Amino acid sequence: MLIKTADDKQRRLKLLEELQASPLLDRQQRQWLQDEAMRCQRGQQGERDAAHYIDHWKKDSEQHAVLHDLRFVVDGETAQIDHMVINRALHFYLFETKCFSGDVQINEQGEWTVSYPRGGRYGVPSPLEQSRRHERILDKLLAKLDITGRGGLKPTFHHVVLLHPKATIERPDERRFDTRDVIKADMIQRWHEQYIESVGVVEVFGKLLNIHGSDTLRAWAEKLARQHRPVNPLELPDFIKPRAAASPAAPAPTPTAGAAKSVASAPAVSAGKAASVSKAEDIANHPLYRKLVCATCQGKISYPEGKFCWNQEKRFGGLQYCREHQAGIG
Repeated sequence: MLIKTADDKQRRLKLLEELQASPLLDRQQRQWLQDEAMRCQRGQQGERDAAHYIDHWKKDSEQHAVLHDLRFVVDGETAQIDHMVINRALHFYLFETKCFSGDVQINEQGEWTVSYPRGGRYGVPSPLEQSRRHERILDKLLAKLDITGRGGLKPTFHHVVLLHPKATIERPDERRFDTRDVIKADMIQRWHEQYIESVGVVEVFGKLLNIHGSDTLRAWAEKLARQHRPVNPLELPDFIKPRAAASPAAPAPTPTAGAAKSVASAPAVSAGKAASVSKAEDIANHPLYRKLVCATCQGKISYPEGKFCWNQEKRFGGLQYCREHQAGIG
């Protein structure tokens, strides 16, 4: 049963596109808008593709509830879940969608790296760990909503990362780090069949004891859908606010003979050097210059993350980004 579809992102995309035409924006602001629009488009397409495969798998099942694009706020903490499927035994499948434009490598420590066709290899946060952090917040919400199994049995969570069907995934030895829950989006049904096969008869029988009716499942899912707190599509970080247009410059006073002589005797500054100084001043005056705050998500970052960006000024434009958003800037 399909309970919730994805929110419409067109208003935000339209805003990002229209703002780029503003003459009041500087180069850094315009670049952020372009990057954000690209991230939104890519993310929206990835989530739409994943939703297609999930819906094909369970949308018509009365034994499962399907919800897309959820954002919960619990005690000041936020969990954004791309897709969630709930079954009658109170099993929650949390799907994290990633639409990387490069090849994915996962090492034996569970660390993720993305390599891009035009060169560049960048570490990215683990989507599996991201989903597990969402589990903790979701678990608190379920307790507040009194969504529990028979006899107070706790819900069971499963974390799955969905990549594009054409993605290339380089995996470690499964004995060192198990990546069976990192799959291509078109393999969902096969993944679930393998999961059921690996569980065993005894565990499946135990789950049957906690089965609830389809009406109860629907009530749970609708209760969760009502807790969705969407982001304001028109919200932008403070540093994107257009700066006021400069007032017309007052006419320069006519220099005295002594001042003219002083200027004439001063060493000449090349046009290239003047442009370089102007650009450096623009960067230094940026509200987020050399701050340990990601210029994309406004989240706090570590000093090594900031230093990494500052040492690559040509790539990052003098600003800094968290590891997740560094990967989107090539």
